[in-house]
Amino acid sequence: MKDYFLLMRPVHWIKNVFVFAALIFARQLQQPLGEAMTTLGQAVWAFVCFSLAASAIYIVNDLLDRQADSIHPERRHRPLAAGRVKVRAAVAIAGASAAVSLIAGGLLSAALAFILAAYMVQMVLYSLALKRVMILDCIIIASGFVLRAVAGAVAIEVSISPWLVICTFALCLFLAFSKRRGEIAQLQANSEAFRKTLGEYTPELLAHMLDVTSVLAVACFLLYAMDYRTKELFGTNNLVYTTPLVLYCIFRFSALTQKGVYSDPVRLILCDRPFQVGMLLWGLLSMAIVYGIGQRLGTLGLG
Repeated sequence: MKDYFLLMRPVHWIKNVFVFAALIFARQLQQPLGEAMTTLGQAVWAFVCFSLAASAIYIVNDLLDRQADSIHPERRHRPLAAGRVKVRAAVAIAGASAAVSLIAGGLLSAALAFILAAYMVQMVLYSLALKRVMILDCIIIASGFVLRAVAGAVAIEVSISPWLVICTFALCLFLAFSKRRGEIAQLQANSEAFRKTLGEYTPELLAHMLDVTSVLAVACFLLYAMDYRTKELFGTNNLVYTTPLVLYCIFRFSALTQKGVYSDPVRLILCDRPFQVGMLLWGLLSMAIVYGIGQRLGTLGLG
């Protein structure tokens, strides 16, 4: 049973926290307790739906890549690549996960079910062909995270700032390029054998792409923080003062990736303590600003 569970890559469900972005930044937790709990429940429901949808795609990807994964120093231990789970069983689990995701999403919102279906179709196309197209492969990955953020907004029936969508896309494009850079650093001469597009990327090109996307992500965050609609919603633009923490996390992420310390962004997020501290501080400070402290700072002339 353990291998069937690992096949779904539960550790990667952390990527679906983007579903909660709209819940937090639309200030839905500031409602009366009953309404806030209902909204939170809807967001959690969307998180579970997206986790199942993502697991279905992970299994499809592992089915298609099980031979290539067998030469990867870490992925060769995955259940399919190691031969611990049969193909027929993997197909059944993927199909069940996708079906439950769509049905559960439809029970909450037809729009959520549509987004889940669009995500799975997009990622199946990625697994079948698009991951072999340089640059487009990373764009598709980043788009998948944007769909997560949009799904969270749809699930709780709130609008989402265009700047937040663009910021999510830029940040996740940065993460996608980071993953490619980490794979090249880890696999070195075997990188093209594992993934064809890695032969087209170079460390220098990826370093340039990381610079561009990191700057874009920070610029979009600043534009979102300074946008007049953000001030109308939060009563302050003090979110801009969290920028040093944003820069620290992005720069540390980039540095560790380019050194080849981590080949997988998820492992970096789960294992690097300084990065975790930076993210925790940013999250706490942002929550404090979004939910009230910003107004009190504004009365002191800082807003």
